[in-house]
Amino acid sequence: MEHFTAALATALALIVGFDRDLVAIVSLSLLVSMAAVSLAAVCGLPLGAAVAVFRFPGRSAVGALLNAMMGLPPVVVGLALYVLLSRAGPLGELGLLYTPAAMVLAQCVLVTPIIAALTRQTIADLHEEYDEQLRSLGVGPWRTIGTLLWDGRFSLLTAMMAGFGRASAEVGAVIIVGGNINHVTRVMTTTIALETSKGNLPLALGLGIILLLLTFMLNAAAMAIRDVAKRTYG
Repeated sequence: MEHFTAALATALALIVGFDRDLVAIVSLSLLVSMAAVSLAAVCGLPLGAAVAVFRFPGRSAVGALLNAMMGLPPVVVGLALYVLLSRAGPLGELGLLYTPAAMVLAQCVLVTPIIAALTRQTIADLHEEYDEQLRSLGVGPWRTIGTLLWDGRFSLLTAMMAGFGRASAEVGAVIIVGGNINHVTRVMTTTIALETSKGNLPLALGLGIILLLLTFMLNAAAMAIRDVAKRTYG
């Protein structure tokens, strides 16, 4: 117990003192995860909305596939990207393996199905509510997608936060494609795993506390925005 208390006190001291290594790791983690979620949103939001609005053969199967892909095994994604990005792979000439860009790509692959699946459900509900009105106004499918995405923008924050939570908590895929290289590709989750295995609890605890705080703060901000939007727009 005393050992844990001492480790926790040291961890808090690292946080309060803005330890240089800790700040560098947190900064890289945020940069990678936010870039991955942004890229996933660019892909996932229109994809999910298109599946919800358009009628085409196999539409139900596509929706089921998106839901299933929400549980993609991270290590499998990491392995697939490793094969693609390694020197012997088809994308090896790009030199992305063991770089933050590869980590962004891995997180994006994991997050896109989550955002797309949650967007599909949100837009499907809105489309069912406003379909008749939109058709009476002569609004086509593509304009309908844009209109419903804008109308549901506050609800879609939930999808974005779910995506960020998956990205920021990822370990397996980013270790495989990033290599967990100190001061290059070492992020919060991989550092926590490494330092815990080494018995360096203060740094691991410090990063764990920051990761939890970031998650709580972002979700609280999303909920606050949604509450304000409900009061403002009804």
